[in-house]
Amino acid sequence: MLRPRDLDCHDIPREHLRRLRDKGLLEQVGRGLYVLPDADLGAHFGLVTACKRVPHGVVCLLSALRFHEMTTQAPFEVWMAVDRRARLPKTPELPLRIVRFSGKALRFGVEQHEVEGVAVRVYGPAKTVADCFKYRNKIGVDVAVEALRDYFRLRKGTVDDLWMYAGACRVKSVMRPYMEALA
Repeated sequence: MLRPRDLDCHDIPREHLRRLRDKGLLEQVGRGLYVLPDADLGAHFGLVTACKRVPHGVVCLLSALRFHEMTTQAPFEVWMAVDRRARLPKTPELPLRIVRFSGKALRFGVEQHEVEGVAVRVYGPAKTVADCFKYRNKIGVDVAVEALRDYFRLRKGTVDDLWMYAGACRVKSVMRPYMEALA
C-alpha cells in the first residue's frame, strides 16, 4: 500500500502515481491510497487502510479483539483510539469508529505488527480486555465478558498483565468480580 507522501523521501513527483494508475499499473483503493492491481487484499485490509489514513491512531476495542482472534464479533467499522485533543480524521470512504483516549490509557499496551507490509499499531490482548470493560456501555457487557473468557481460554497473557492494564484504565473494581468468577 502506498500513499503519495511516501514518495516525498525519494524525490519522486506525486504525478507519477496518477500516471501509473491511468496505465493500470496501480489501483486506487481510496483517497490517496494505492495498491498493485494483483495485490492480495487480506482479511486485515480494513485495518491496514485505517492505519494508513490515521497514522497517529491505535486499533482498539472490537477491531483489536478481532485482530487477536478473541471474539465472535465481526465489526463493520474499524475502531481506533486517538488522543483526546487530536483532530478527527475525515474519511468518508472508510467506516471508522473513533474513541478518544488520554494519558496512560492511550500510551500503554501498544504493539506494532507488520500486516501486508504496513506497520499496524494495535493494543495487546490484556489492554484490549481492560478497554472493553472501560467502554462496556458502548460495546456491551457481554462482549467484555466474552473477551475476558477468551483471554483466559486462549492463554493470551497472564492475570498480572490484565490486572496492570485494569489499573491503568481505572477499571479494577469493575473487573474484579468477573475475574474471580472466571479464574
